[in-house]
Amino acid sequence: MSLDITPLADPHPSASSRRLAWLASGDDGVPLGSAFLRLFTKEGQEHLAELELAVHGAERRQGVGTRLLEAAVDAARSERRRSVIAQAVQGSPADLFLAARGFRQVLSLVYARLPLADVDRAALDALVEVPHPGYRLTEWEGTVPDALARSFAASRRAMDDMPMEGTDFGTVVWDVDRVVAAAEAVARRGELLHTVAVLDASDGGVVGFSELVVPGDGSGDGQHYGTAVLPEHRGRGLARWMKAAAVRHALEQHPALSGLCTDTAESNRPMLAVNDSLGYLPTHKAVEYQLDL
Repeated sequence: MSLDITPLADPHPSASSRRLAWLASGDDGVPLGSAFLRLFTKEGQEHLAELELAVHGAERRQGVGTRLLEAAVDAARSERRRSVIAQAVQGSPADLFLAARGFRQVLSLVYARLPLADVDRAALDALVEVPHPGYRLTEWEGTVPDALARSFAASRRAMDDMPMEGTDFGTVVWDVDRVVAAAEAVARRGELLHTVAVLDASDGGVVGFSELVVPGDGSGDGQHYGTAVLPEHRGRGLARWMKAAAVRHALEQHPALSGLCTDTAESNRPMLAVNDSLGYLPTHKAVEYQLDL
């Protein structure tokens, strides 16, 4: 098969990354596959690139994916990247493709979903209302309120020791501008960001957070983003408290939602236990792969 690999421009660079893209097409100009390479640009992750590659099912095993991969890896080297990461559903064609082309498995992720119709409202309310001495909950929509912006940005270090196993993910450096930009990116996609946070009652600072993104029309499934607690405040049930409050918000404010989805590193036993206690049901596993350049 004769293939054309056409580089494309990404019109929407973000505050923390930019993307390169390629389109594979046949002799007749019909698209056969695509590849996107996200180049992280923020301090602490300038060494990293993330690959998304897709080939039409009928066109696999004809070299399309290999040619797209070659273009992306060549670009990553030109951009002086140290590592390229990519994710695949365990046992899928993408899983086999990456493993056969020099990528190594560095992380296993468990995906789970909470069917909202099955939630026991009384039990959920009881979880949210349990007192946590020394702490209080707060919530907001979209961008963090100015009064909490600085401590919220500082609390993002709670993600620094999130289990990443062998992934060369780097350390994400968060400041107020970055948390604002992240919220604005969600809004530009037409989605709704809801954040639940735990405040230290002694000084009002944020010590933990849980983010939920809901489709703009309030239907389908919502997606949990980060949930984390600062190390010095762990072991007090704060993660489950916040996540339960996020579930209650979804039920009260988005009655057309079907479920809430989340993904967790398989080695992150505490968060897996939180999800299990709230009724989340595993749906599948995914593998994070890494190519060391």
